[in-house]
Amino acid sequence: MRSLLGSKFRSVAGQVFVLQVAIVVLLAASALLALVLQSRHDIDREARNRSVSVAQTFAHSLGLQDTLKSADPSAVLQPLAEKTRKAAGVDFIVVMDTKGIRYSHPQPERIGQRFVGTIEPSLAGQTYTESVDGPLGKEIQAVVPVTAPDGRVVGLVSAGLTVKSVTGVVDRQLPVILLAIATGLALATAGTALISRRLRRQTHGLGTQEMTRMYEHHDAVLHAVREGVLITDGEGRLLLANDEAKRLLGLPEDAEGRRIGDVPGLDRPMADLLLSGRETTDEVLESGDRLLVVNQRSTHPGGRPEGCAVTIRDSTEMQVLTSRAETARRRLKLLYDAGGDIGTSLDVVRTAEELASVAVPRFADFCTVDLADPVLGGDEPGPGADMRRTAVSGIRPDHPLYPLGRLIDFLPSTPQARGYGTGEAELVPDLSDAPGWVAQDPPRARAILDYGIHSLIAAPLRARGVVLGVVNFWRSEKPEPFDEDELSLAEELVARAAVSMDNARRYTREHALAETLQRSLLPRALPEQSAVDVAHFYLPAQSGVGGDWFDVIPLPGSRVALVVGDVVGHGLHAAATMGRLRTAVHNFSSLDLPPDEILARLDDLVQRIDHDAVSDGVTGGVLGATCLYAIYDPVSQGCTVARAGHLPPLLVAPDGTTEIMELPAGPPLGLGGMPFETAEIHLAEGSQLVLYTDGLVEERTRDIGEGLELLRGALSHPDRDPQESCQAVLDLMLPVRPADDVALLIARTRTLGADRVAQWDVPYEPSAVGAVRKAAAEKLEEWGLTELVFATELILSELVTNAVRHGSAPVRVRMLHDHALTCEVWDGTSTAPHLRYAATTDEGGRGLFLVAQLSEHWGVRYTPEGKVIWAEQALPGSSDGAEPGLAAFLDVDPL
Repeated sequence: MRSLLGSKFRSVAGQVFVLQVAIVVLLAASALLALVLQSRHDIDREARNRSVSVAQTFAHSLGLQDTLKSADPSAVLQPLAEKTRKAAGVDFIVVMDTKGIRYSHPQPERIGQRFVGTIEPSLAGQTYTESVDGPLGKEIQAVVPVTAPDGRVVGLVSAGLTVKSVTGVVDRQLPVILLAIATGLALATAGTALISRRLRRQTHGLGTQEMTRMYEHHDAVLHAVREGVLITDGEGRLLLANDEAKRLLGLPEDAEGRRIGDVPGLDRPMADLLLSGRETTDEVLESGDRLLVVNQRSTHPGGRPEGCAVTIRDSTEMQVLTSRAETARRRLKLLYDAGGDIGTSLDVVRTAEELASVAVPRFADFCTVDLADPVLGGDEPGPGADMRRTAVSGIRPDHPLYPLGRLIDFLPSTPQARGYGTGEAELVPDLSDAPGWVAQDPPRARAILDYGIHSLIAAPLRARGVVLGVVNFWRSEKPEPFDEDELSLAEELVARAAVSMDNARRYTREHALAETLQRSLLPRALPEQSAVDVAHFYLPAQSGVGGDWFDVIPLPGSRVALVVGDVVGHGLHAAATMGRLRTAVHNFSSLDLPPDEILARLDDLVQRIDHDAVSDGVTGGVLGATCLYAIYDPVSQGCTVARAGHLPPLLVAPDGTTEIMELPAGPPLGLGGMPFETAEIHLAEGSQLVLYTDGLVEERTRDIGEGLELLRGALSHPDRDPQESCQAVLDLMLPVRPADDVALLIARTRTLGADRVAQWDVPYEPSAVGAVRKAAAEKLEEWGLTELVFATELILSELVTNAVRHGSAPVRVRMLHDHALTCEVWDGTSTAPHLRYAATTDEGGRGLFLVAQLSEHWGVRYTPEGKVIWAEQALPGSSDGAEPGLAAFLDVDPL
């Protein structure tokens, strides 16, 4: 217990609590004693005063003197005295004569006996009080004379209280006094406890010795630490300043206690900061030739701001080191960001723009990138090449530097030309003192200097031993010129960008070669034909050209073939393969084969290409190819379609109904082993047939089903022509950066009316030839083609004669009046005719030769029922028209 109490009351707060409690108890005891004594004194005085009052009142009562003169005063006075005593609250009223003989007493047996007390002063006419031991015990009594009108004392009256009665009153008041004292003691103790508790918090329970040691240590640390410490109060008065603060701020020894504004030697910025009371963290202030780092925090004792605690440290040397470290950090950050921000695309111009954007304003105020002109086309630059300003970036747009796109021929005296020639960066600290640079364009140089640009770094873009151009860094805002450290940074920055620039250049070259090859293999202009109105679009992929292609191939009989295909992959190999397939399609189309047979031949070709690649040990055969081939006949309005793994076409009816054609899928080209199937459909005039590749409908953000629905929605407007429909599709569906080639072909069908078609069934006999010639001549007259009558009669005579003599029934003749005049002769055999070159002594063999001489084109196509021999003649007045030669008059031998 002693140990517990000792530890508890060892602290300053505990000792103060014990002392305060002892003082409170002593004060309470003293107050109790004083209250008891005062009570007793007051009650004694009250008893004397009451005794005097009662005695005087009774002594002056009416009839008292007469009663004293009566024969038996006691008989009257005893009852009256007792009644008055009880009413007045005293213990006795005694009436006596001048000799002290009682006439009344609370104890009747005491009547007639001598009064106990002093009566002499009262006989002398005075009121006298005293404390005596009377019949009732210890008594406090007053003796009052009863005087006659002449002033003579005729009797005495005594009234009083016993000490027991007086003590009883005090005893009855004592519990109240003790309760009040106890309450006060408790409140005082509680207040002392609260004060001691707060003192314990403020002193952290430390004892006197500990507080002494803490003060000594605090004082030693405060004055020995190499950091200034200031403490101010809420009224702007300096309460404390340690030695370091006085040294850093130049304060006098008597600075403590003064108002901050009156402290001599304190700089105005520091004084303003101290008086403001605002919180600061590592705020740098200049004080003379020092850079001071100031931290200021408000102190809040009791929750009220009462001042500030301030720490100050000298950071002059640290600031220099920090500035250098910060400069190095910014440069490293610039190079790091350049690695991520430059070369995000394989585009030369975009890479140059990224380089200029990274440099401004973090390194230079203006940055211009000048590339050798061949670099923009992907070529390798040669010595002395002119440079084109490819990118410009600056802090303001109104600079006087050469504008974007300007072709510049730098003089040999300029740092740009020297850097381009040597591959070494050059630093021009002062442009006004660089006559070689000024000589390039004196008026512009003067405008640049007047604008405020004063320093330059010209760093060549050198990658893989080739200088691609020069990057110019210009400074205008900072008055300091570029230095050697910044020259090194510029060289490092440009070296990193040069690799990305060269990669973009090489890609540009390869991409341009592949795109040139691909576009040269695609149709530059669609051939003349009247079966369909066509609109088309092709866009190579952003990552490189691919193998998508389309074609429109005119066929005999006013028919037209619509083709679209896709070779898997990108680059030169895919483009070259696409060219081979397109050429093959043209060759197979010249044979006038149906779509399924053309796809079968393409399939064989792709297999041979893959086989040859494997045989030669070359990787990269045809990874996959798809194709869709459609033939439309404007006379019959029939369309025959076959596909090899390609997406089916969309058909837009004249009323706007859009549907996907139901076609047999067919395997992709090159798989082999499975035949291709065709589908035939009748197309109303004005229908639109839409052929496309998967790059249009398939994208990473949507699947192919969503793409087809978007395509259908874009095409459901029959009032648009093919070109408008094509543009509507592209506006809705064309990706910004397509990952695959996009090919689109829209053909709106037309018909060759009955007034431009003539057809006759020919009897299977030689005499029918004359009737055919006559009917043909009449039809040509009707069409206004009189000039073609002679040649047409000869062509039909030879073809019909050969069909009757060497073919089989049925024989049919058809003439088509389109962009050319086409004569077709059907028969029921599949015997192939051959063109012969007959000798001068031969009697026959000149039939087809004559047909070939009289027509622009001729040929044979086979049908399920036999074959058709056709011949086309150019219409009069057309650029393809020609006069029949002498061979037209030679004899014609049968086939």
